[in-house]
Amino acid sequence: MSSPQQTRTGETLDVDHSDAEYRAWLKEAVRKVQADANRSADTHLLRFPLPEKWGIDLYLKDESTHPTGSLKHRLARSLFLYGLCNGWIRPGRPVIEASSGSTAVSEAYFAGLIGVPFIAVMPRTTSAEKCRLIEFHGGQCHFVDDSRKMYEESAALAVETGGHYMDQFTYAERATDWRGNNNIAESIFRQLELERFPEPAWIVATAGTGGTSATLARYVHYMQYDTRICVADPENSCFFEGWTTGDPDVTCDCGSRIEGIGRPRMEPSFVPGAIDRMMKVPDAASVAAVRALEQAIGRKAGGSTGTGLWSALKIVAEMVAEGRSGSVVTLLCDPGDRYLDKYYSDEWLAEQGLDIAPYTAAITSLLETGVWPA
Repeated sequence: MSSPQQTRTGETLDVDHSDAEYRAWLKEAVRKVQADANRSADTHLLRFPLPEKWGIDLYLKDESTHPTGSLKHRLARSLFLYGLCNGWIRPGRPVIEASSGSTAVSEAYFAGLIGVPFIAVMPRTTSAEKCRLIEFHGGQCHFVDDSRKMYEESAALAVETGGHYMDQFTYAERATDWRGNNNIAESIFRQLELERFPEPAWIVATAGTGGTSATLARYVHYMQYDTRICVADPENSCFFEGWTTGDPDVTCDCGSRIEGIGRPRMEPSFVPGAIDRMMKVPDAASVAAVRALEQAIGRKAGGSTGTGLWSALKIVAEMVAEGRSGSVVTLLCDPGDRYLDKYYSDEWLAEQGLDIAPYTAAITSLLETGVWPA
């Protein structure tokens, strides 16, 4: 299609699309989203009990205390500010997201806060509790049978409704200010200032969009810390394979059983060059770790927390074996009451063919003897 010919008239061409009513709505919407951050206290940094003689401290950044109960509250806030300030989110038009649950819960909350409709496109296997929470915040659940179809279904719905496809998997790493501004990385280091090892040897994150690991890695590089970043990946996810092979086009055929993390493709927000290490964690190990967490601190958490905790405990075991002291940080991503019918259900484990006993034994051996079984 050819572009229209420009006419040289000698006159200045001037088109003004200013909309006073829209700008007033936008100003109020941004104020409401920023006010949420202002009144939400920072999340806690919890200690996982380890033997004092090891000289190692293990912490969990408890993101379950956000108003919508998960790490994704930070992401949703950033995405809404990004979409609003780019002029993509408009009054009366729906925001649409491809999400396996927690991001959709948080985005439904922010959509309700500024008064726009919200539609979550998600796998039919998403936990019933997450669906209930999305609807509680005023959102609508739109299910797909194949999780790989979420992206195109979300884009199609945006065209059909005239709404905005938020696309967390593309924009997560660019919507967050990784240099600071109370992001999760800055918060962790601020909270560690008075600890005996204020600069952690490792921070372990998991990857759904990849945005959190990108923020953590960029921040430690920017601040010139020696902290290294490890990303723990579950079964049926492509981040580990893509990172180890250098192939950004790698895919897999089925979805992750660990909700909120693991993707069937390498997502654009995952920044492989920024991180130092990856671990591929069996799903049974994730469940064993999250159950061990409840025994250790009396808190239930979601499966993604178990994936990160398993990797963090393996790093702790390495440090013990090498006689190194220091601190390790991982994330408590969301509460376990969303997954009582999954990770805390022996029936579900049997249905999935998952045997957590060997992994539970490995954790027990470490905590009792300081030795990780070969």
